[in-house]
Amino acid sequence: MTSAFKRLAEKPILLLLAVNILAGLFVYRDYGVAWDEPLFYSYADALGYAYSPKEWFSGHFDLYNSYGASAYDHKNRGPAYLFLARNFVYGLTALGADSAEAWHLVNFLFFQLGIYLLYRFARRWMGKPAALFTAVFFTYQPLLWEHAFINPKDPPFLTFFLGAVCFGFEMVDAAASGAKNTTRKMFLAAFFLGIATSIRVLGPFAGLLVFLYFLSKPSLRRDKSAWRTFFGYGFAAIAVMVATWPYLWENPIGNFLAVLRFMSNNPTHLGLLFEGEIYRANNLPLHYFPFMLVTTLTEPAIPLSALGVMLGFWKLLRDDAPPLQVRKERVVSLTLTLVWFLTLLAYILLRRPSMYDGIRHFLFILPPVFVFIGLAYEVIVTQSAALLARLKISSRWLYALLGAVLLLPGLYGIFKLHPYEYTYYNFYIGGTSRAFRTYETDYWLTCYKDAVQALNEQVDSPVRLFVKREAYLAKPFAGENIQVFQLNDPSVEIRSGDYVLANSRTNDNLTTYPKEPLVLEISRVGAKFCTIRQIP
Repeated sequence: MTSAFKRLAEKPILLLLAVNILAGLFVYRDYGVAWDEPLFYSYADALGYAYSPKEWFSGHFDLYNSYGASAYDHKNRGPAYLFLARNFVYGLTALGADSAEAWHLVNFLFFQLGIYLLYRFARRWMGKPAALFTAVFFTYQPLLWEHAFINPKDPPFLTFFLGAVCFGFEMVDAAASGAKNTTRKMFLAAFFLGIATSIRVLGPFAGLLVFLYFLSKPSLRRDKSAWRTFFGYGFAAIAVMVATWPYLWENPIGNFLAVLRFMSNNPTHLGLLFEGEIYRANNLPLHYFPFMLVTTLTEPAIPLSALGVMLGFWKLLRDDAPPLQVRKERVVSLTLTLVWFLTLLAYILLRRPSMYDGIRHFLFILPPVFVFIGLAYEVIVTQSAALLARLKISSRWLYALLGAVLLLPGLYGIFKLHPYEYTYYNFYIGGTSRAFRTYETDYWLTCYKDAVQALNEQVDSPVRLFVKREAYLAKPFAGENIQVFQLNDPSVEIRSGDYVLANSRTNDNLTTYPKEPLVLEISRVGAKFCTIRQIP
């Protein structure tokens, strides 16, 4: 066996990441452009202005130029992820890749870092097989699979928030043990915390969890050098945040507090479909988030996670193999992981922030859910060991069999819904086919790519295509015979022979020229995401 194979055997997470990357290279071109992407990537392109010495000393430097085409909307969104990812994208486009497709691939590659971090974090409490299952089960959630490609906001925040907690806990452990690599771990934890905070102002909550873990260790509370390390961690995180967020440069404290006030009272009134009715994002039923959490993850996720809360603590408290101090540290860190989830859930239910697009704004609440899933999985297998031994069956087979059964719903959903995996609903409500027309499915209009490309193949002379919502998302896919217009644009009158594209967000395609002849539709498992009709 070569050294490379040995390394894969010793670190199975590397094999998972290799499989994911290979799969991603096959499918990244399949996804349409999501609603938020073009203007967000315009922000990425404009960022270079803020870091250009040539512009600094030009005599007419204006920071506003670094916010992109939608400056008013995006200047208060920290661009740290865009700052890190943009040069990778430029490298791919220099090789001939389409810009949107390059972003999708880079987004997906960055998400692999999040998968690794979840595995690393889970290893605090469980063995390699269970930690690997945790990472695999997380990876093949249909909701997360597509968001990993098309969403440059929420998965990156999940990744860096998770990294901030993971490396923050490791920093505290290193400081408590007097390890020589404490300073290195401090800077690594600070980097992830600073990037997470730049992406979204909820990032400091990760720092709070780390601080509580720090306070849980009596030896550190009494150690002045440990406090210096922790303050250095905080200052380094702030420096990273400010360096990667040009909006803060003019007034770091004032602008940060302004963003915090704005984000804590998200003023959006965007409409969305829920339980067959159109609600406003700021006036949703209390059960919106819990319902979406339970129904858009695969069937085993929430029951297994709830079981894992009980079994996980039971496992740690009765396991007398590690030294007492190690057991205490594991219990404390697992308790803080549960606090991570419960605090944010309480915030959502009590504060009632504006929400839309399912749980995507709160994807960073998911790592604790999957840690407890992994703990339940491990306890179930290990507690079955005695029975397996009597039957002369290796526990490895139970690990594999149980893992395969639990993974099947996610893998099936990815296969059946591709490239619309994020429209997944589990069979608690009858699947995506039953959720259609009652709950949002393709809320980011990614079906425009397939719809317009299909129309390209049907027309051989110039035609006009009117798009009900966000016409700019359809334009990149229109061939030379198709002119794209926004429907209801007063400057352009629709006439006989024109085509109309409507999507299913808030059931728009039920009310947009519903009686005109249907030319084509884009659907999966009976859910119709896009329709194109022709005016007679």
